[in-house]
Amino acid sequence: MEMEIEGNDTTTKWDDLHKLLLRESAFGNETGTLPTGDFDPGEETVEFVKDCKVLVIGAGGLGCEILKDLALSGFKDIHVMDLDTIDLTNLNRQFLFRHPDIGRFKAQVAADFIMKRFPDVTVTPYPNPAGEVTINDEKYTASTGKIQDYDADFYGNFSIVVAGLDNVAARRWLNALLVSMVETENGEPNPETIIPLVDGGTEGFKGQARVIVPTMTSCFECSMDSFPPETTFALCTIAETPRKPEHCIAYAFMVSWEREKPFDGAKLDNDSPDHMKWVYDHALERAVNFGIEGVTYNSTMGVVKNIIPAIASTNALISATCVGEAFKLMSLSSQTLNNYMMYIGGTGANVMSFDYHKKNDCLVCGSEKLVGKFKATTRFDEVLNWLKANPSLQLKAPCMTCKLSSGKDLTLYMSSGPLKTNGDCGTEGKNLSRTLEELGLGKGATLTVTDRQTIPTSLSVAIDIVE
Repeated sequence: MEMEIEGNDTTTKWDDLHKLLLRESAFGNETGTLPTGDFDPGEETVEFVKDCKVLVIGAGGLGCEILKDLALSGFKDIHVMDLDTIDLTNLNRQFLFRHPDIGRFKAQVAADFIMKRFPDVTVTPYPNPAGEVTINDEKYTASTGKIQDYDADFYGNFSIVVAGLDNVAARRWLNALLVSMVETENGEPNPETIIPLVDGGTEGFKGQARVIVPTMTSCFECSMDSFPPETTFALCTIAETPRKPEHCIAYAFMVSWEREKPFDGAKLDNDSPDHMKWVYDHALERAVNFGIEGVTYNSTMGVVKNIIPAIASTNALISATCVGEAFKLMSLSSQTLNNYMMYIGGTGANVMSFDYHKKNDCLVCGSEKLVGKFKATTRFDEVLNWLKANPSLQLKAPCMTCKLSSGKDLTLYMSSGPLKTNGDCGTEGKNLSRTLEELGLGKGATLTVTDRQTIPTSLSVAIDIVE
């Protein structure tokens, strides 16, 4: 993505893109907000926008708007990834879908709709009915829409990624992968390996758009401490002492379903009315037994599917912002967002933007190693709890190893999953009751922490023994 700006044209030079992303004017305008005069793209700029490959992740409320806006903005080679199928409840806001499309993959239907309306635009869906797609002469299996099922070679085919995801875990995974793909030369990032990420999200009348240029701006992980931990339920609470409607619903689909194996042992399908009616009935029965009010069919859907209310106007505004940023990044027509925009529409059209700074100790893009200060007599389970309580990490199922001075790798802890009773410590659980001294973890020891449910990379934690 090396570009040079000569007047209002775009060819190849990294310096001008670097200036633009560092909020300096690449057009001679000292305010750095707009190019001097009207933007009149040259032929090379137009061809670059047409030919660049754009990956859209998510074909739901935001994704439908993003696909439409990209096609209207001149992008001709679009790829869309979504593993969900169309449900009746999608039709009120996901305007690319119609009633006969219910049950079909969102990515495929959205691609067909866009290409029918814009014959000169090619949209490649994932999952793909052909099962295999060819990008830059390389073949990739497209039988699944999970972002984690594709490697760095696949994502390296795209010039930019525009995400309309509905969960934090997927955003963390994608962000970490794109940052890890950046190669350095003489301590400087190689621009050919930088793939910008434009991220959008909505919740009711609220929304946000963010521009992430890996290694140059703050990444998604830099702001993890601003997100509240995901709502989870302790298994002992929902099994023995439920106090809320959510506890009864969680028990019905997590415990009762697995125990009774209804519908011939089928896996719970939260898009099936029959399955959801079964969960609702059992949750309501449990709520009555414990004298708990508030279990409704809608609340059951909300807990099982973790539904966040969606409003079409918010989706339209945020998607337009995301596509506008994608166009600016690919054409250098103007300064990009710096670098986070928040929209609050509950009390009016309130929009604010600010620069989310990079964190030196960010586990994905930071240069500083995370350090934990402990006494030699500290039990290892206290170290584990310290990691789990860190709001910047929000680990779900951490696993830890350590390289000893002898060069041998020591497995310290292998989590069996995020939902455990207090007595289930996972593999190597016996280490949790031992002290750091007993485990041979002295000052300078480095733990390698992985959590495949959260990030695709490992985290290094230095142990500092204090008196």
